[in-house]
Amino acid sequence: MNQSTKHNRRLVLASRPTGAPSNDNFRLEQTDIPKPADGQVLLRTVFLSLDPYMRGRMSDAPSYAEPVAIDDVMVGGTVNRVVESKLEGFSAGDWVLSYTCGWQDYALSDGTMLINLGTGPTHPSLALGLLGMPGFTAYMGLLDIGAPKEGETLVVAAATGPVGATVGQIGKLKGCRVVGVAGGPEKCDFAVKELGFDTCIDHYADDFDQQLAAACGDGIDVYFENVGGKVFDGVLPLLNTKARIPVCGLVARYNATELPEGPDRLSLLMGTILTKRLKVQGFIIFDDYGYRYDEFYQQMSRWYADGKIKYREQVVDGLEQAPEAFAGMLEGKNFGKLVVRVGEDD
Repeated sequence: MNQSTKHNRRLVLASRPTGAPSNDNFRLEQTDIPKPADGQVLLRTVFLSLDPYMRGRMSDAPSYAEPVAIDDVMVGGTVNRVVESKLEGFSAGDWVLSYTCGWQDYALSDGTMLINLGTGPTHPSLALGLLGMPGFTAYMGLLDIGAPKEGETLVVAAATGPVGATVGQIGKLKGCRVVGVAGGPEKCDFAVKELGFDTCIDHYADDFDQQLAAACGDGIDVYFENVGGKVFDGVLPLLNTKARIPVCGLVARYNATELPEGPDRLSLLMGTILTKRLKVQGFIIFDDYGYRYDEFYQQMSRWYADGKIKYREQVVDGLEQAPEAFAGMLEGKNFGKLVVRVGEDD
């Protein structure tokens, strides 16, 4: 993985993508390893999380967060080891979860958005997936906004991704009938046979809308929206009165450079929201629910330890592989939570 003890590699944003990102939008640089001042820690990255929201941060269009500046290190959650500490509460060797280090080998932190994971977590990268932002998104979005009730029908797209897989399994724990949507037979089989979904529909199928309607004979009570596009088009006419739609992402549109073809359907959407009294609510997980992270962490840890929630992870080795892996994720090529192993675990 070529992580050095003498130099820091970092991937910076070289240009803003038009459409899908490519390797040309990133630049791999080498700098000196920084030295911590009083009140700081030096962190070495072991795992880097790759997540769809990063595509939005590459754009300078107005959004809920500031864009990454050209020539700045690309943003991303990381699990790190403390190399040297001059900050109370952190010691050399500690594992930490950071949201300020980004795509690089080494970084300094003053403790902002830094969580101490202790000296011996059994599965450190879980803090980037099931026990981190994706799991937290699934937990709060479904339980607080979706408010599932026993016997209701829950539909979730990207059903084998880190958010969708967790949403569906929580839905089953709450007594829902869970219908997943995923790309390809392998992912759909996994959703049913391994994750316990009642059924899963391949969104590549020519008759996707018909299959979805057949699977949701009693309509849809909760739709967890993280994809958009044609999946939502199929869902919309099936929504029951007072259905709830938590919205955490629209990955189908992240690489779009223009509005979708076809007639303007905004009036149809707004009319459906009115006549069916739908609840549609977007959320930004740490902005809206950061104060409930401990609640989530304790409950999800228990479910995972008891085998009630399963988790799949895809690991790519090497910081230099991050741009290609990121682009592939936006095209649905990943299977499970995608992380990059940047450095050794020891």
